Amino acid sequence: MSLIPRPILTDGATHSAQQFRLLVADLSRDQEGVTRGTDLKVSQLGTPGSSVQVSSGTGLVIGRYASYQGTYAVANVGATNVAIASTGGSPRSDMLIVRVEDPEYEGSLDPAVDEVVYFDIISGVSSSATAIPDGRTGIPLARIDIPASTSTITNSHIVDLRKIANPRRDRQMLLQSPLSLSTAINNANGTYSYFSTHDGWTIAVPAWASKAVIRVDIAAMRYTTAQFLGSLRATFGASLTLQPVTLDDNQTAIRRAYAFVADTVTIPDAYRGTNQLLRAQAAGVSPNTGALTVDSATTFFADIEFIEAPR
Repeated sequence: MSLIPRPILTDGATHSAQQFRLLVADLSRDQEGVTRGTDLKVSQLGTPGSSVQVSSGTGLVIGRYASYQGTYAVANVGATNVAIASTGGSPRSDMLIVRVEDPEYEGSLDPAVDEVVYFDIISGVSSSATAIPDGRTGIPLARIDIPASTSTITNSHIVDLRKIANPRRDRQMLLQSPLSLSTAINNANGTYSYFSTHDGWTIAVPAWASKAVIRVDIAAMRYTTAQFLGSLRATFGASLTLQPVTLDDNQTAIRRAYAFVADTVTIPDAYRGTNQLLRAQAAGVSPNTGALTVDSATTFFADIEFIEAPR
């Protein structure tokens, strides 16, 4: 193949389908999968039966038949039901994919009258399969693991195999320093308290977010009174708590220390498109006799990255 002499959108020129597919490949960074986390999701019917339902959505499928075949943009507008054959005396796993069969490269379908993109069932795949087991052009949506003697498909049989072609990400890094000395955290019963002069950060959660990687650092915490034994954690909204870390200080003079907590959390449906509070808290545990505070010499640093994933 030589250099294509007429670039896309050259006035008066004619462009091949391949040129547009190559443009889609370039614009999509040569990635494939569904477009958004809710696109082309496979689920049981409203009343479970012998079919599954594929939701509305769009996706990208890389052509696998030839070099520089390009990438196909596919769309499903409205839910589509796909039949699943019942099993006999043995269990079976089927893979549901979006299949592209372009007669420019394979098969004999006529795009003028035939569906060259369709939902396809690959029957009898491995019970651990996550990728299309042969060379056909398509993207996997779900594996349906069907028990023996079963004709009704429920969500418990469906394993989501979707990947997002270009998942959205949003990262925020935030600083805060208390204006004054906080109330001391000096208990020994494991009850967490917020640092009274650290009011945290109100963070906008993207409507598309599926999970978040969160880290909260506290530099120059202030220990006093005696040895401190306890733990540090952070909360995000009313229901999410980051994995706590141990605070184990064996000194007795007034001193400063640094600690951080970090975790990956799943974003609840109710959080998307809302503002949620991120805030650190600490607790003493038995036999703690020390006290922990923060003040104007303390800096809180939050690093939160929202990530889109299938849901």
